[in-house]
Amino acid sequence: MSNNNKIKLSCRNVWKVYNGGDGQHFGTKDDPIEPKQLASVMRSEGAIPAAVDVSFDVHVGEIFVIMGLSGSGKSTVVRCLSRLVEPTHGEILLDGEDLLKKSKKDLIEIRRHKMGMVFQNFGLLPHLTVIENISFPLRLQGLSMAEQRERANRVIELVGLQGREMSYPNQLSGGQQQRVGIARSLAVEPDLWLLDEPFSALDPLIRRQMQDEFLRIQSMLQKSIVFITHDFLEALRIADRMMIMRDGIVVQVGTPAELIVNPANEYVAEFTRDVPLVRVLRAADVMQANQIANPNMPTVSSETCVEDILPQLANHTEGIAVTSEGKIIGVVNADSVVAALAQESNTRNHAEAMDIIMSPEQPKAQPHEC
Repeated sequence: MSNNNKIKLSCRNVWKVYNGGDGQHFGTKDDPIEPKQLASVMRSEGAIPAAVDVSFDVHVGEIFVIMGLSGSGKSTVVRCLSRLVEPTHGEILLDGEDLLKKSKKDLIEIRRHKMGMVFQNFGLLPHLTVIENISFPLRLQGLSMAEQRERANRVIELVGLQGREMSYPNQLSGGQQQRVGIARSLAVEPDLWLLDEPFSALDPLIRRQMQDEFLRIQSMLQKSIVFITHDFLEALRIADRMMIMRDGIVVQVGTPAELIVNPANEYVAEFTRDVPLVRVLRAADVMQANQIANPNMPTVSSETCVEDILPQLANHTEGIAVTSEGKIIGVVNADSVVAALAQESNTRNHAEAMDIIMSPEQPKAQPHEC
């Protein structure tokens, strides 16, 4: 998990409007128009606002997950970031420079050298071998054959494809093909890594393995990542922070724990309702702060998931010391875990009850299948 506060990417008031929206609707700084109202006006005129006033930051080394149901605008946003889709309005700043003001030539260089992109359909060239597919963007960069091979071999080892260098895509499993796509995007050594539902076409077991592989690679490379998914459990596993979208609009941004414990509305709550709290809460959330730790106690980071702490508690009933930046800041024991889980469960139940009391006539929203 990234603790770096330096901003790598900023998305500022970005709109993407199809069938209309040439900028004349957006008002001025002195006379702004409320985004939801503006989107409604556009729809009434036959336009399709796929991204509505989207703003967020991605920090250096952070995995920033964008999620939502089908049609929520998440894939539109990630394509706007790379200008595969041209935004209608707004700013996209990479290292402080607005990508929307770059020429086509400059943008090609940025994609070749600073961005890595991975998509659901892999996009492998069927007539090229694994190593040739991975080397392809390096050839476009103009690197020598020796440099291409050296980089390609390095990322092949990173993603665990040794021995398959001379295989063609149709000789690989779905998981192996996805590894080639990941390796190809990493070969350019990107500053920013964009992944649009890269594992959704894989079966559950391979998908879990690819998530593990992705986290292993990230622990070594510390890329700034925007990751698109519609699967909350996948987001829960990999996200430092998350953004949930609906109908092109940003509904809530926060850590997975923040979204689960304090959902902005019923729509967010529906995504998180069935997620076990032990998979979300961290050691810092369930510890007894400033309790004196026994010198013989094992230690865990403040960011360690409660689910990972429980087996340790079975063998260390006196508790486990919690550390942050090398200092002990509290102790986790069975009582503190139970108390924290009970409190958060009560908070959830209270919020649900208040939703029913405040809107008794409203049927509960049911997320649909994608």
